[in-house]
Amino acid sequence: MSTRSPATPKQGPVIAIDGPAGTGKSSVTKRLCQNLNFIHVDTGALYRCVAHESIRSQLIKVSLLKDPKTRVFDESTSEKITQLARSIHIEFKHDVDRDPSNRVFLNGEDVTEAIRTPEVSLAASAVSAIPGVRASLLGQQRRLGCVGNSILEGRDIGTVVFPDADLKFFMTASVEERAKRRLSELESTGANVPSFEEIKNQIADRDHSDSTRAIAPLKPAPESIEIDTTSLSLDEVVAKMEAEIRNRLS
Repeated sequence: MSTRSPATPKQGPVIAIDGPAGTGKSSVTKRLCQNLNFIHVDTGALYRCVAHESIRSQLIKVSLLKDPKTRVFDESTSEKITQLARSIHIEFKHDVDRDPSNRVFLNGEDVTEAIRTPEVSLAASAVSAIPGVRASLLGQQRRLGCVGNSILEGRDIGTVVFPDADLKFFMTASVEERAKRRLSELESTGANVPSFEEIKNQIADRDHSDSTRAIAPLKPAPESIEIDTTSLSLDEVVAKMEAEIRNRLS
């Protein structure tokens, strides 16, 4: 996949925030966008939508997601998922009365919570390794970001989607800390949740899958600023990154 800059010129500053699951990218990006009056582009939600719809269409079997070997799809299934990615319509809508952040709509349906389950997380990692899926979503990510004054979060923003981003961050945290955060998040929903060890294994497994895939692997861009959030509060991370952004853009 090409790492050239998007053909559409940027209309303003673009900030890239990459990192593995559970490092706080979404929470930090939401706060930064509120503080800076920037647009939040959650690229991971695009892949989650593809994964969610693939599960509903039975292209992906939830029972097979726990085994890494069965999360590598054959050519026929990969093509069907790619076609699905090309056909679905994804929107980000802002509803201040319901949620200060973006709501995610898939073919007109609000799937904001539905795409955050552990099963969808694993499926999203699997579908993101399909070259056709990545290609079908790449242009959409770039168009969303090119409006300027935007912050894009994901796993390959600084390396593939926006290699010419004005500032790049790469967020990290220990697997144990990320598992604690994910467990707390799931428990707050009131639903049945996996054990801490199972969540920790899922996170480690996804880290390996994301960082070793052949297409756009998870890795920091050489010029990115790395932020370890393991022992930092959300306020501390936001303050640190906001200061870097304001300093760079001034």
